[in-house]
Amino acid sequence: MAEATKKVRIAALADLHVTEGDKGKWAPLFKEISQNADVMLVCGDLTNTGDEFEAQVLAEEFKACAIPVVGVLGNHDYEKNRHKLVRQMLQSPNVHILDGECITIAGIGFAGVKGFGGGFDKRMLSMFGEGAMKAFVQEAVDEALHLDRALARLEQENANIKKIAIMHYSPIKATVVGEPEEIYPFLGSSRLAEPLHGRSVVAAFHGHAHAGTLEGQTAGGVKVFNVARHILQKAGYEHPYYLYEIEP
Repeated sequence: MAEATKKVRIAALADLHVTEGDKGKWAPLFKEISQNADVMLVCGDLTNTGDEFEAQVLAEEFKACAIPVVGVLGNHDYEKNRHKLVRQMLQSPNVHILDGECITIAGIGFAGVKGFGGGFDKRMLSMFGEGAMKAFVQEAVDEALHLDRALARLEQENANIKKIAIMHYSPIKATVVGEPEEIYPFLGSSRLAEPLHGRSVVAAFHGHAHAGTLEGQTAGGVKVFNVARHILQKAGYEHPYYLYEIEP
């Protein structure tokens, strides 16, 4: 009898908002995750104000991880315009912060971008009007293109690989429901969903919408999870991470 394929366990969380005073706060959680999962995803807002001292604290906490870490930056990580330094400080042989890039771990392909806003479905902003508005929309278009290219590279390496997308902003409206409707355009964009369908992504993980909804799916049936730690805590998770299993 053939041996069953072992499932890959993915632990996902977002919106850590690490501060300089968080030394020792996250290591116990990361140790627990290492015992229960094969890969850990961190979906943006890793630091609270995009400060290199906050990044240094998190880099030390990440040393408690005995499994690979794959993540993206969020809007908070851009606050002081030191995001490149923050990313550099967090990167290590075990920690991979993606920005339009991809990586394969345990036979699963991961592609990540920060994403951006712009709204959803029929309410999505269009490329029209003032230059500032066009620039806002273009940012979401560019992020979607970066995600598509990263997913395409995974397909080039292995046409049958199962793909997971990581982002900070939401690709669908369903997982931001709970937030004030007035701020939906700043929480994500349907443009980010297009690569999920075109590249047959299995699931996508994001954060950012702290008062949103844990789970939803795109019109094409791709599962989307909002793993902001605030939502996981509200949903009754004793420890703020979501565990997802997938067969390679």
